[in-house]
Amino acid sequence: MLETSGRLLKLLALLQSQRDWTGEQLAERLGVTVRTVRRDVDKLRGLGYPVNATLGVAGGYRLGAGAQLPPLLLDDDEAVAIAVGLRTAAGGTVAGIADTSLRALAKLEQVLPSRLRHRVRALQQMTVPLAGGAPTVDPEVLTAIAAVCRDHQRLRFDYRDQAATSTIRTTEPHRLVHTGRRWYLVAWDVDRDDWRTFRVDRMSPRVPTGPRFTPRELSDEDVARLTSTSISTSVYRVHGRFLLHAPAANVQEVVPPTAAVVEPIDDRTCRLIVGSPSLEQLAVWVALLGFDFDIEEPAELHDIIGPIATRLARASKAHLRH
Repeated sequence: MLETSGRLLKLLALLQSQRDWTGEQLAERLGVTVRTVRRDVDKLRGLGYPVNATLGVAGGYRLGAGAQLPPLLLDDDEAVAIAVGLRTAAGGTVAGIADTSLRALAKLEQVLPSRLRHRVRALQQMTVPLAGGAPTVDPEVLTAIAAVCRDHQRLRFDYRDQAATSTIRTTEPHRLVHTGRRWYLVAWDVDRDDWRTFRVDRMSPRVPTGPRFTPRELSDEDVARLTSTSISTSVYRVHGRFLLHAPAANVQEVVPPTAAVVEPIDDRTCRLIVGSPSLEQLAVWVALLGFDFDIEEPAELHDIIGPIATRLARASKAHLRH
């Protein structure tokens, strides 16, 4: 009996870990026959778990959605990951979920084994959150945007730009992007006939949503690049392109995607695309990265760097004299 109960728990955990399983796959994982798997699935159904089955060559089993939340079976790493995620969410960028996250965390910690509870609490006690003043977003707005992205429905919304000017935008929403501090929507702007990136905290969606549309091709890598370019370059008056004599991986260790776009060229060089309020600030920022570089554009940067280098050299010589 104990062996059967343990096998049922393991079967439930497998069904929760991925969407579809064949009978043969489950039998191999559990070390039993396919016939035993069918009997165990029937036992789970008798306990109220909605296990769906499909027939045929491509058939198998899938855990469906029930009227109640079933017990969630987690391994050690999964339990710690959820606990850390809930603690992070309690101080995150989504408004109104702090209390909910803390309640869920309290329930989880109550049932964690002692060894895991100590790991989670050590991380919490030794971590000091640094308030960054990042804007929060309404969770209902966030879930509504995610739904229209999933269902390929047009979305109209009022949008406030950096100058607080409001416009009405009609879009084909594609993906949500979270940088750690802000949420963005990448969407096709119907009126401007181009891809655009919108800050979610500046959006006020209009209901009902628009008609369905056929989604345009845009890979996750393109989404990331589009967002990085929008955040780090497009918003600034001055733009620069540099050839850095260093591998892209080395540059990406010191340049986050929210600061600049890094494009690999070969094993020894990469291209840096970045924006700045002024040419002077742009020149100094790139120089301080610590990599040798060549200026690709704008050409005016060559005239800016010379005087800056002269002033730095003069300051260095004055220090040596004293």
